Amino acid sequence: MSTLEINATHDPNLRSWVETANSAGADFPIQNLPLAVFRRLPGEALRCGIGIGDRILEVGACLELFAGRAHAAASACRAPTLNDLMALGLGAASALRARASQLLAAGAERQRETVANALHAIDAVELALPVRIGGFTDFFASVHHATNAGRLFRPDMPLLPNYKHVPIAYNGRANSVRVSGAKVQRPHGQLKGPADEVPRFAPAQRLDHEVELGAYIGTASTAGAPVAVDEAWRHIFGFSLLNDWSARDIQAWEYQPLGPFLAKSFATTVASWVVTAEALAPFRAPAARRPAGDPAPLPYLCGEDDAHRGGLRIALDAYLQSSRMAEQGLPPIRLSRSGSELLYWTFAQMVAHHTSNGCALDTGDLLGSGTVSGADADALGSLLEITAGGSQPLTLPTGEQRTFLADGDELALTGRCEAPGRIGIGFGRCAARLVAPTS
Repeated sequence: MSTLEINATHDPNLRSWVETANSAGADFPIQNLPLAVFRRLPGEALRCGIGIGDRILEVGACLELFAGRAHAAASACRAPTLNDLMALGLGAASALRARASQLLAAGAERQRETVANALHAIDAVELALPVRIGGFTDFFASVHHATNAGRLFRPDMPLLPNYKHVPIAYNGRANSVRVSGAKVQRPHGQLKGPADEVPRFAPAQRLDHEVELGAYIGTASTAGAPVAVDEAWRHIFGFSLLNDWSARDIQAWEYQPLGPFLAKSFATTVASWVVTAEALAPFRAPAARRPAGDPAPLPYLCGEDDAHRGGLRIALDAYLQSSRMAEQGLPPIRLSRSGSELLYWTFAQMVAHHTSNGCALDTGDLLGSGTVSGADADALGSLLEITAGGSQPLTLPTGEQRTFLADGDELALTGRCEAPGRIGIGFGRCAARLVAPTS
């Protein structure tokens, strides 16, 4: 059976002896089993673990409970990143998942003491960047975001002529990707407003977030051998929440003619948790239907399987909490809720296009979806869209107003999958606080 098909690990009747995994709305029920990298104490070596309820299973600490292919996968979890496990292929990760499901399932008493001794409270460990990222490519896959943003800059032609023919992307800065919880410093850059005769070098004033979904490449592709659309999921290991921070004022001045550069390369935040492609099998959906009159993708971007289930039903929420809100004990406000099933281009099409010129994708490469926005006002995945380029300020519960992010603001993303007859799963939290620039 394919590792991308629904199997026993997805059984909605499964329950875990880790009671918090059975709570309504839990991010990490036994049907999820996401992966992360952690250490128990400062200075201790990092190791890989599996999330279950409010605990993380230190796989390497109960290695003797895994056999065969699952043992090889469990051994790879002793490494300080997920890369070794990812490089073994989806079959090994599937074997690890199946055995972990057996060990954590209610009624599994024989090895329970050994497993319990390898569980740690998530709140008591330090979560680290889960993957050693060699390359980062950020796509522009939401037609709603592309249109909304284009309308602000090009009212006469919001959507450029190539958008519906080719998955647009740019190559980002892999070493600026950081894990959830790491602070983001406001960057400096060249700024030139409409009334400025010449540019100036100063801290960016129009700092923005972007609600995104990130895909990690597991099995590498081969240089010179393009990946077919319907083979692409064999290379996708799993997904994380992603916030590609953007300095809109730096971006506006620098992006022509070659596109994003310093406006994007200062920081990208990813969640600590990687939800495997296999865990998402019950939440795959048909690719978004193209409106009548839109061009059909070129043949290399078409696949029968992708058309039937190339989409993902993931609800993505963005929350904002100012430092004043935090001081007053006020909860974050929700800025938006969008859905990844609306993406104009699927992740399989992104992989196929990325490799179509012979470019190889390596284990640990990260592909971002680009801002995920919907058609409605409450489904806009960036402040650029929410405030119409800063012309319609957002009022916070404290009375503060925001057109773009202020120092001290925390921006958090969450994600959740739901489907009839299935146990919902979550993606953890992807959050960072913006801090003042250095002088």
